[in-house]
Amino acid sequence: MFDIMGKLEDAKKNVEEARKRLDHVLIDAQAGNGMVKVSVTGNRQLKSLEIADEAMQDKEMLEDYLMIALNKALEEAGKIQETELKKAATDALPNIPGLDGLI
Repeated sequence: MFDIMGKLEDAKKNVEEARKRLDHVLIDAQAGNGMVKVSVTGNRQLKSLEIADEAMQDKEMLEDYLMIALNKALEEAGKIQETELKKAATDALPNIPGLDGLI
């Protein structure tokens, strides 16, 4: 029993370390042929936003480009985050039947 508790603590520590690493992973996306560019971390935090002057002329177009670029970056960040956190958690745990669907 204590061995499992130790493994759970290891898994928790691995996940915390993975979250810290994801703060330094940057995902870039763009829309409108580069008129809007965004960069987010692996933890889905916006780090930078660039808007070309031409995009400022049309509010609706700018809003669309912002949504497209942000959604692309956040989707990719979510995939990376899910993969990394799952790997961090399962690396420390023994192969327990039925645990796959929980992590």
